[in-house]
Amino acid sequence: MADKNAEIDDPDSDSDSDEYEYDTPTIPPRAAFRRFWPLTRGLRKWLLLVWVCTILAALAETEAILLFGELTDHALNQGSLSAFWTPAAKWLGVAVVGAVVAYAGNSLAAWATERFVMRLREHVFDHVQQLPPHFFQVHRQGDLLSRLTSDVEAIETLVVSGLVGAASAGFSALFYAAAAFWLRWDLAAATFVLAPLFWLAARRFSGSIKDVSRAGRVADGAITSVVEESLGNIVLTQAYGRRDAERRRLHEEATAWFRASVRATRLNEAYEQLVQVIETVCVLAVIGVGAWEISTGRMTLGQLLAFAAFLGYLYPPVRGLAQLGLTITAATAGAERLIEILDVRPSVTDPRHAADTGRPDGAITVRDVAFRYPGADRDALRGLSFGVSPGELVIVTGPSGAGKSTVSKLLLRFYDPDTGEVRLDGIPLRDFQLTRLREYVTLLPQETLVLHDTVRANIACGRPGASDEAIEAAARAADAHDFVVRLPDGYDTRIDPGTARLSGGQLQRLAIARAILRDSPVLVLDEPTTGLDAMSARRVLRPLRRLMAGRTTLMITHDLNLAPDADRILVVDRGRVVETGRHEELLARGGAYSRLHRSQNNAVMDTGELRMPVFPETGAERAAEAWVGGGAGQGYYPGDAGGAEYYGYDVPAPAPAPEPNPYAGYDPYHPYYGHVPPVPQTYDIPQGY
Repeated sequence: MADKNAEIDDPDSDSDSDEYEYDTPTIPPRAAFRRFWPLTRGLRKWLLLVWVCTILAALAETEAILLFGELTDHALNQGSLSAFWTPAAKWLGVAVVGAVVAYAGNSLAAWATERFVMRLREHVFDHVQQLPPHFFQVHRQGDLLSRLTSDVEAIETLVVSGLVGAASAGFSALFYAAAAFWLRWDLAAATFVLAPLFWLAARRFSGSIKDVSRAGRVADGAITSVVEESLGNIVLTQAYGRRDAERRRLHEEATAWFRASVRATRLNEAYEQLVQVIETVCVLAVIGVGAWEISTGRMTLGQLLAFAAFLGYLYPPVRGLAQLGLTITAATAGAERLIEILDVRPSVTDPRHAADTGRPDGAITVRDVAFRYPGADRDALRGLSFGVSPGELVIVTGPSGAGKSTVSKLLLRFYDPDTGEVRLDGIPLRDFQLTRLREYVTLLPQETLVLHDTVRANIACGRPGASDEAIEAAARAADAHDFVVRLPDGYDTRIDPGTARLSGGQLQRLAIARAILRDSPVLVLDEPTTGLDAMSARRVLRPLRRLMAGRTTLMITHDLNLAPDADRILVVDRGRVVETGRHEELLARGGAYSRLHRSQNNAVMDTGELRMPVFPETGAERAAEAWVGGGAGQGYYPGDAGGAEYYGYDVPAPAPAPEPNPYAGYDPYHPYYGHVPPVPQTYDIPQGY
């Protein structure tokens, strides 16, 4: 498979175009063929051999028809049995040779066809894996699956099967026509006057068939998306009683597919019947003229039968060529949908000359970084700057939408900053080879990646080829070994993304084992305790600490229970660092972090917003409780009109309220571990802090 990554990208495409807009291009079949023809590199000699087999098979059929005419004139017409054996033996020999050659050609064509499909599918899949995360927010997964399956097969029809079919039909038509002219050129010339009617019929139907084929493929992708989304969220579907709603969604998409399919069938059937009428006219003309020729003695019965046979053999390939044109036109719709994906450029690429470094120490520098997602109307990060020393644990926290997770995407170089730069050990991330960089930085995302495979394979995906001993050692370090060995087949138990065998905490410990096995110098933990109840989160903390030991760790989280362990805390808001320091320092400062900490400890439940209890309080108590900001003239009251948008109140910063015991009032059903006072009533604080 040395050629599987053959370049097929359009060199004239505009790489500077907006990545967020994905418009399906409209291209002619010839351009689509040229676009994907490079993927046949390495297969072309076999396709040439298929052509040779096709030519030999067509010659064998032509010779067989001529022998049929000879057999008719010398054996059947004269009633001579002795004249039968020689042409019969020749006919049988030609038929055997033709069958062997046809079998070899068809078998080789099937091999080349499937090889092309596999190569194209791998190429597209490899390309899709390099695309930025926002691409998958624009395209539904079911539609992408449809493009990787049915659209790929349509392109195979356009490039390989179409080429083989055109060769077979073309050579057959050529030989049959030549033989017909050799028998009676005047009769053949009169017959072929009607041949352009086949081309005109195909041209008349091609545009409509392409349109309905495109609509059918879009509808097919939509059906796959609806099924994938519904079954992938089956618990939500059942819990919210969405059975009828999901059925209506499927019905709408299926109706669009039904209409496109029925219209395509009608168009194809109309074309077939029109061609059948044209063929009938031609055959009747030949029989009529032939009967007159025989009556005048200018033509024998054997010649007429042979000519009629050639005509009968000639029209199918001629009709096939016209039908092939319609098929290729329809396949172009699939090519357009696939080219739409292939024209999307990865947001990051490897440098021409990658930095030649060993394993880094893990020093991270983010310097004056600004970044806006493609298609967004505001910056996710604006002038973000901070540094992390090797082995340091830094927690990044802040309100939702502040830009915390964007930091992790830049560290793994899913995107490059618009301005500023991110460095690892003083080297810009742009200078690292992507695969090497992502070996140095391990991400532990919010949702645990689960492969449809064994527990062993799920852990080993962090380091393919790891020994069983290393996998088990990583599982022990992640406190996962005990529950793994209790599974029916231990480490060989198969799990899948929707598995009910393991709890969320157990899956998280498998993810930690995977990260331990990967042994990268830099860790990025994105909400490592999100979705876990208090008991599960506590069980995860110990293996998390083992994982972080000796590694540079950037933890992005709303959960501040690990904050006392952090060497430093960064509070991010509106794409900037607004506070930095240790846990105790930030609490004593009484600023944004203190406010976040109190809101978490006082929250009855995590709603994703800051919700504070409302108690009868004096103005001074309100000032002490509601103040957000730094020193005098730098804070604001979130409860005031305008909320977080109003700055610059000339009010002295209040002294911080005494912090409650973080483990007092422990509630096992609460997502955090903090103090839970009775709350008779709540009000919403605007997003911002």
